[in-house]
Amino acid sequence: MKRQKSFLRRFSISILTAATLGSLGTMVANACTRAVYIGDDDVVITGRSMDWNEDMRTNLWAFPRGIQRDGAAGPNSVKWTARYGSVIASGYDLASTDGMNEKGLVANLLYLTASDYGKPGDKLTMSLSLWAQYVLDNFATVDEAVKHLEREPFRLITAKTPGGGTATLHLSLSDASGDSGIFEYIDGKLVIHHGKQYQVMTNEPQFRDQLALTAYWERIGGLTFLPGTNNGTDRFVRTSFLIKAIPKTLDKRYISTVPGQSYMNQALASTLGVIRSVSTPLGITTPNQPNISSTIWRTIADHKNKVYFFDSATNPNTFWVDLKEIDFNTGAPVKKLTLTGGAIYAGSVANQFEASKSFEFMKVTP
Repeated sequence: MKRQKSFLRRFSISILTAATLGSLGTMVANACTRAVYIGDDDVVITGRSMDWNEDMRTNLWAFPRGIQRDGAAGPNSVKWTARYGSVIASGYDLASTDGMNEKGLVANLLYLTASDYGKPGDKLTMSLSLWAQYVLDNFATVDEAVKHLEREPFRLITAKTPGGGTATLHLSLSDASGDSGIFEYIDGKLVIHHGKQYQVMTNEPQFRDQLALTAYWERIGGLTFLPGTNNGTDRFVRTSFLIKAIPKTLDKRYISTVPGQSYMNQALASTLGVIRSVSTPLGITTPNQPNISSTIWRTIADHKNKVYFFDSATNPNTFWVDLKEIDFNTGAPVKKLTLTGGAIYAGSVANQFEASKSFEFMKVTP
């Protein structure tokens, strides 16, 4: 009886905590979600949803090696030359919001209201619009990125978004080994969570608080009950259960006689199913709060085969870019796949990218 009362007390406290965080999430939480699937035969797939209150005018871009960049944050901006080519999804053609490089490193930017990047001081500076691109340009693995970024070689400088709000973001990385890194700036200091166990990331609250409820919900069990709202904590719980529950080995019940049907197709479809299941349907948006919004697109990155899938929530088709079919050699042209204006694609689209002048990353003043 005492144990039962103790459990009920802990249960009530956990529910109260979840409800409190959930209500905060309802006020400020972006509905973006990111998850890493780790299966047999070295299969690693990262999926994410992008949620926003309007069309971000997203296009896909292919950047070759050798591009010389600067941080677009005043005279003390960090400078670098891209070591690796990448395919990215832009936001307003002002920033790289998501993408994969030719080594299979994936970067995903998600909203986090609690982000505080601190003052630049005497450090080098970089516009927040280039954070994901910097990582894709320079690193092949999560471990490489962590060892570099933990030294805080620059300060991020944010600015107003085209919608009028201040950009406050955190970054997730994943690679072909299944390794993950979560990067957040809290109270002006960089906080890093590094390891394969960090498969899921949402938005509010900050990542350490998302992890705090994990043990409780794992005890309850996802087949018994899962919280169902669109706030960050609820989506974190649901996604954490689902990404681990889907099969890690070949399930022959789902293999058709169609040539090319394989475990990889199955794993990709399962991961996309998870991300779709935690997406927010079109039309569900809170006025004046762009971070509580409908899902406008999703991406699925196959680290092993270097294929980047794009799943639009406003058009009926899913299509993909095989990075092995893109010329990333130094001196190759920047290329663009235009998604704006109602363009619809299906299947492999690497050969439909067209040479284009690159967009300009958002410039900021320190």
